Amino acid sequence: MRARSLNSVLSLVFLLFFLLITGLGLFGIDRLREFNRVSADVRDMWLPSTRLIGDLNNFTSDYRAAEGRYLLSSNHESGLSKREIESLGQAVGRAQRDYESLRQSPASAELYGKFKENWTSYQNVLNRVLQLYETGQTAEAINLYRTESQSAYDAASDSLELVTRLNIESANAASYEADVAYRHSSSLILLAMGIAALLIMGVLFYVKRFISMPLLELADGMRRLAGNDTDIEIRGNDRIDEIGEMARALGVFRANAIELMLSQRSLSQQASMLEERLAEEQRLNQLQLDFVSMASHEFRTPLTIIDGQAQRLAKTAHGPASADVAERAGKIRKAVLRITTVIDKLINSSRLVDGEAQLYFHPLEIDLRVILDEVCHIHGDIAAQANINQRLGPVPLPILGDGKLLFQMFSNIISNALKYSPDGSPIEIIAEIEGDKIAVAVRDRGMGIPQKDLAHIFDRYNRGSNVSGIVGTGVGLYLVKIVAELHGGSVDVESAEEKGSCFAVRLPLSRAIDKRADSSRSKLSAAEPGEL
Repeated sequence: MRARSLNSVLSLVFLLFFLLITGLGLFGIDRLREFNRVSADVRDMWLPSTRLIGDLNNFTSDYRAAEGRYLLSSNHESGLSKREIESLGQAVGRAQRDYESLRQSPASAELYGKFKENWTSYQNVLNRVLQLYETGQTAEAINLYRTESQSAYDAASDSLELVTRLNIESANAASYEADVAYRHSSSLILLAMGIAALLIMGVLFYVKRFISMPLLELADGMRRLAGNDTDIEIRGNDRIDEIGEMARALGVFRANAIELMLSQRSLSQQASMLEERLAEEQRLNQLQLDFVSMASHEFRTPLTIIDGQAQRLAKTAHGPASADVAERAGKIRKAVLRITTVIDKLINSSRLVDGEAQLYFHPLEIDLRVILDEVCHIHGDIAAQANINQRLGPVPLPILGDGKLLFQMFSNIISNALKYSPDGSPIEIIAEIEGDKIAVAVRDRGMGIPQKDLAHIFDRYNRGSNVSGIVGTGVGLYLVKIVAELHGGSVDVESAEEKGSCFAVRLPLSRAIDKRADSSRSKLSAAEPGEL
């Protein structure tokens, strides 16, 4: 089924409104035009005709009276009466011309023609009366006035009365027709307005019933759904317009909300389980710390005794077997040193990983060259197969730092180089001054680090993907980064598989130390253990 758009429906509604208003207006204009046409006959024809016919009646009657006064006037008044006759004759002529210029009905034109003919006859008789009177034949003039002139005037007056009556009747008929047209037009306009009102009410009912109310219901459903009330009824899913799409979308939202609530419950349960596991992990971590502390205390005492006895054994050895005794005593001391180093690394690593490095950071003015030399010698003693080449230069490398932490950092780097390189492979330690920094590079010819692992090699518990089977925790390089940043320095790595790696540590010279070390310490102290 083809989708129906609300936009199209509303467009049709507004188009209907427009056509309805336009049709109603045009219909009203047509009715008014019809009424104007009917009333125009009254206004433009019958009212002026009636007025002019009335003037003709007045002028003709005055004309007849002026004729009588002229015949009965004395000699000194006769001139005035004649001028009055002439003036009234001109008025009658003007009224006739004005009336003839109007639009007339055939019947009215016919009657007016008879009046005009009779009036012309009367004027001809009047001229004869005036001629007789002016020639002194007064008795003949008066006799002609009373007989033939009277008959001609009565004929003209009767025909004018017929024209007057016809105009009055026609004017009344036209007025009645205009009144009927007005009432008929008003009725039709009111009927059209009533039909338009019914149509508008129907359209408004449709809009409210099928558009407005469903939208309000959907809005209420969305508001309740936002308040986690999923017990809502969604209607209109079967509609093929935007409201149907919104209803179906609201159904999807409700299903997602229900699923989300179930997921939240599941996550809450998992969070509770994780809290229990975290508590257990913290307990195990505390046990590990207790073990490290115990090992530090309990192992160091016997190791110190063993180392002391080995020294005495080496000093008291005499005779042919002294060389063998001294050699064995040296091996014992190396084993003790190796175990002591492992314990120190374990303790220092635990402190750093737990985020307590700032508590054990005690910077002093030291020579980094001495630290590097000591680290190289110890690893050389521990690993007999080690091939460590030092290029530390002849000048001191002054630095403000913690000797134990620096020892631990370079020990981790060299230990990794030995661990991931073949026995006897050369390990190069190069130290030099670069401006206001000391750069220490540790280069090996081992297995290297895959390119994809380089970006995360200093992350906690992260190891290269190619070191499976080799013992390690993924904490060593993480501690290297912590110690370098704690001293206001940095550490970088360049590596390629099967070609080796080069770790470069850059630390500030003591005369160039600024506030970076303090900033690093503040950052480290503010961080949670899990963020390091």
